[in-house]
Amino acid sequence: MVQPKIRKGNRLAILVGGGPAPGINGVISAATIEAINQGIEVIGIRDGFRWISQGDTDHVDKLTIERTSRIYNTGGSRIGISRISPLSTPGGLKNTIKCLKKLQVKYLITIGGDGTLYLATRLEKELKGSIKIVHVPKTIDNNMPIPGYIPTFGFETARHIGTGLVHHLMEDAKTTRRWYFVVTMGRKTGHLALGIGKASGATLTIIPEEFGKKKISLKDITTILEGAIIKRKLIGREDGVAILAEGITDMLDEKELETLTDINHDEHGRIRLSEVDLGQVLKQQTTEALKDKGVISRIVDTTIGYELRSAPPIPFDASYTRNLGYSAVKFLLLGGSGALITIQKNKKVPIPFEKVLNRRTDKVNVRYVDINTESYEVAQKYMIKLTREDLDDKKELRELAALTNMKPAQFKAYFSTI
Repeated sequence: MVQPKIRKGNRLAILVGGGPAPGINGVISAATIEAINQGIEVIGIRDGFRWISQGDTDHVDKLTIERTSRIYNTGGSRIGISRISPLSTPGGLKNTIKCLKKLQVKYLITIGGDGTLYLATRLEKELKGSIKIVHVPKTIDNNMPIPGYIPTFGFETARHIGTGLVHHLMEDAKTTRRWYFVVTMGRKTGHLALGIGKASGATLTIIPEEFGKKKISLKDITTILEGAIIKRKLIGREDGVAILAEGITDMLDEKELETLTDINHDEHGRIRLSEVDLGQVLKQQTTEALKDKGVISRIVDTTIGYELRSAPPIPFDASYTRNLGYSAVKFLLLGGSGALITIQKNKKVPIPFEKVLNRRTDKVNVRYVDINTESYEVAQKYMIKLTREDLDDKKELRELAALTNMKPAQFKAYFSTI
């Protein structure tokens, strides 16, 4: 095999930020191979911004075709990953820029979610074109600001594996005649929860988007869960699986959360929402609320998320990330900079950074689940949830109330908020 000739003064750096997602190595592999074939030297900056934000240029790997050609279908990140932001480190952004220049980087590919994307926009602004930058959107949350029909890489693999796990829980629930409350990753949005719930045929799924932008209480959630459990009993089933997006936590009233035990606070005295055990809290609240109504239900809470992030990509993501890595390099070598790469109708379509930033907040826009679609409507149609129609049907209302120690009028009044 004839080795491509590397042109002096042409160096591409690849950096991965945020949390893991299946397919990272596919981007690294494709970008490395295409860059080297075009005469570009490639380095991998280890552990995201962790070291270069401290002015450290020692944690760098030379990437070659031999080292990366067969990693496209492996999980994790060959060059590591980190959530550390240069913006939260004194002098971090200046150190990062100095390191990139010291490493003689001409092109930079950042791989990550909205946080890494925002850092890429800041670097682009500060560097003023001296280093060409492109971002590859990555997150199992699927909430990046790209056209709604395009998944972020890693999402499809996470949904696939999550669906399998929920299938197992559904069988266990049926066998043991109990309920599972399954919390899935998904900061602020419900894409992954809904994707897993819909594909697995879970009993019901609850996502933040169905509540709009208002603050909600634990009772808003437990009422939905209670209703589903009671309605399920009406058809003779004691089992079920409820999928809960962790983003629900961000919508809860913090004053209410303060009344709970084992709540941790940060250095400013604010509740660490990321550490709230949503499944455990809802299990306790729902169990007690049902018991008050004379309904006994066995509930187990569990969380799935870390099992999904560093898994080997399914064929969709393995292929998809090769397209993204190749297209990122092609975009840079054609003189492009300051954009994130998407694949639309099998073609690369760069989206300029300014189009993904909210001008008012200077933050990256978030792609939420659109609940005004047939896709969401289908998901709702196949869930077991107590509805207004159930409460308005006098015969069904009597039957539902008979499963509790409530009279029909009391039952209807209690569940009127659903």
